[in-house]
Amino acid sequence: MATVQESEKYDIISSPSSMTRMSEDDDKFLVTFEENDARDPMNFSYKTKWAITLVACAFTGIVAAAAASYSMGYQSMMRDLNCTQFQATVGLSLWSIGFGTVPLITSSFTEEFGRLNIYIVSSFGFMLTEMMIALSPNIQTVMLGRLLGGAFGSTGATLVGGSVADVWKQHERGQPMAFFALIAVAGTGLGPLIAGVIEANPRLGWRWIQWVHVMFTGAYFISVVLFMKETRATIVLTRLASKKRKETGDNRYQAKAEIEKQNLMTLIKISCTRPIYLLLTEPIVQSFSLWIGFTWGVVFALVESISAEFQAVYGFNVQSTGFMFSTLIFGSFIGYFANIYQEKLYQKHFLRKRQEARLYLPCVAALLVPIGIFIYAWTARPEVHWIAPAIGLTIFMSGGFVIYMVVFLYLADCYGTYASSAIAGQSLCRNLAASFFPLFTTQMFARLTHRWGLTLFGCIGAALVPIPWVLFFYGSRIRARSKVSRKILEEEELRDNMEK
Repeated sequence: MATVQESEKYDIISSPSSMTRMSEDDDKFLVTFEENDARDPMNFSYKTKWAITLVACAFTGIVAAAAASYSMGYQSMMRDLNCTQFQATVGLSLWSIGFGTVPLITSSFTEEFGRLNIYIVSSFGFMLTEMMIALSPNIQTVMLGRLLGGAFGSTGATLVGGSVADVWKQHERGQPMAFFALIAVAGTGLGPLIAGVIEANPRLGWRWIQWVHVMFTGAYFISVVLFMKETRATIVLTRLASKKRKETGDNRYQAKAEIEKQNLMTLIKISCTRPIYLLLTEPIVQSFSLWIGFTWGVVFALVESISAEFQAVYGFNVQSTGFMFSTLIFGSFIGYFANIYQEKLYQKHFLRKRQEARLYLPCVAALLVPIGIFIYAWTARPEVHWIAPAIGLTIFMSGGFVIYMVVFLYLADCYGTYASSAIAGQSLCRNLAASFFPLFTTQMFARLTHRWGLTLFGCIGAALVPIPWVLFFYGSRIRARSKVSRKILEEEELRDNMEK
């Protein structure tokens, strides 16, 4: 059962052998977990931890697939709704705007309502937005549905990192987080692949792409209700304290989160302003946000353009172009298995390199991104077999996966208690880039051609190659000059000294 522990401020009873100290001005019984308490999410069984991880990651996959598959239905959508391709593309971009901005407000809701309730509300709301798009009578309704879909999708999908941190210890999180990244990135390729098959059937079209998402999200909603557990420890303890008060009639039983609870509006203010502050003041957050923002922007530019490029150059139909998105899936799996090697390097060199031990593989991935783009740009022509540009896309996505993965892990390692804010800052940049790139790439490719437009992207990618290399060699010095990072470094040194 939950225990009641001792501190300077509260009445404390942790075990029969512990001392009890009474506070003169504010006596409370502080409810905490017992040692090895089965209700502590960190003490869940290995099977339960992976079940929670799989259910949480499934929503990320559904959301990623829905985000990207939308573009495959352009042709039938323009025909049915009498809209232009640019109007349809706005729907692709509005998704990313909702996905990138709404979590700044809603991330604080877990403090008040817990993760499980947010998963339930988000998945149900997401299902309704997909239904709204499927039933849309005009393109304006589609745009609104996409904006709301990105908002609901983000609220659930952005909880996954927190859910992983709730149940896995720090040294155990490498593989669960790699699996999360795999589902997020591979889903971006899987969605268009399936949507291409649906769009190719004249009896189905774009509405059925949305109806398929409704079906999958509905099934997911049921699985969350049946199999998901609350993983936020503060919420579990708050509920245990509430139960104890009801059983005893003694209001002195309280969880630490209740005693130190902040106003919801204060939490929202912090979650909105702190990511922006770190984004404006921290060189590491700035550089990684620029790097992942560009990479993710190119991913969504490719989602927008791959179908048109392969239809124009190789005469592919919409179903065949859908299968070209399998390159994004293959690239994600290559990056995933490469990350296993990166984890070994991290464990081997952590004591010497500290946080920068995360950057061995990203230094290579930085080269793969422009190389893949250049191969795709200069081999996509009729006299060259289509497998050549497909290899270029696979190489690009392999590097992109590693970058996506390391952003979460490296920022989490560098910023400790501020990790969620640092990650939220890069997420904002990443999704804003994903919203803006598709809006100008169609016009850019029309003026420069795909070859030279992609070459421009490749040159920008090459200019960003030094980012992980500079951080690999000088990251600790950069962090030492940062006010926030210096504070975290001092805490780490104090903790290391205490351990010694």
